[in-house]
Amino acid sequence: MSFSFFKALRPKTPLELAKAIKDSLMSLDTKTVVEVKSLEKALEEVEKNFGTMKVMLLGDGEVEPNVDQITQLALEICKEDVIVLFFHKLPLLGWEARKDLVQCWSILLKQKVGSTHCCVQFLENHSDLLDFLVAGYDNKEIALNCGNMLRECIKFPTLAKYILESPSFELFFKYVELSNFDVASDAFSTFKDVLTKHPTEVSEFLTSHYDEFFEQYEKLLTSSNYVTRRQSLKLLSEFLLEPPSSHIMKKYIAEVQHFKVMMTLLRDASKNIQISAFHIFKIFVANPNKPREIKVILAKNHERLLELLNNLSAGKGGEDDQFEEEKELIIKEIERVSQLSNLDS
Repeated sequence: MSFSFFKALRPKTPLELAKAIKDSLMSLDTKTVVEVKSLEKALEEVEKNFGTMKVMLLGDGEVEPNVDQITQLALEICKEDVIVLFFHKLPLLGWEARKDLVQCWSILLKQKVGSTHCCVQFLENHSDLLDFLVAGYDNKEIALNCGNMLRECIKFPTLAKYILESPSFELFFKYVELSNFDVASDAFSTFKDVLTKHPTEVSEFLTSHYDEFFEQYEKLLTSSNYVTRRQSLKLLSEFLLEPPSSHIMKKYIAEVQHFKVMMTLLRDASKNIQISAFHIFKIFVANPNKPREIKVILAKNHERLLELLNNLSAGKGGEDDQFEEEKELIIKEIERVSQLSNLDS
């Protein structure tokens, strides 16, 4: 009696699974109409292998995953260059396979061999793959998958630093304003993560790319899109107020152009935007080393500013009390500046 049936049920080893995944992904190169059936079969094989990978990494609900197997699978996937295929074949995969890949990706990235995250190291040595993920926002079919995978990558400082310094980073200023709301929102989530997850790396980036970054960022703050204006305002206060970026904040609040943008946003039709703008505007006004140009603008516009601020209310209980205290201090400072005699000349 043959026992081949029972042999077929033997689970694949990590090495066998990595090679099976590689072979099935490589077979997706068939593109001609004549070979549609073979392509469909190849996609089914990929989906089956991804399902097996998911079980090996996450368990099946009854059996817990084996830690040694998980580590070995991550190592073999790197050795076999399967990560390159994960990315480049993503547009060809079906919905279920893409979903499984995204779920597995976060587990794979966390795996260490010794003291090294092997998949992270692979990406450090193949950084163009990160650019591929960023550019994935141009393809609405895989945009959200690429976004999820990117945010997992951004959790690691070296990968976040690469994305910040890559020419691809500028694409986010376009992606966050795409007409597809889901894609634009996802792109903003990734944009936010790359600007907030690692304050030291962000500070270094802003120090060396200050002018070009804020020139682009101002376009978001003055966008005709309400969601873009509101999100970019909230994000600005987050990364500017990080301790490593204190020198960036001091430079930002000393520049008249940025101050004018905040004054414009204070007059926005949306109360939410007015409130968010106030929390940055107050830093300009409270700055003990305000440039003369900003003092002049405050003095010339003090009546309109005081009227606007007096009518501005947070309206959220305890938060409202703190807001009112801050507003009172800013009003007093504007009144003080407006009475300075040396601003007339």
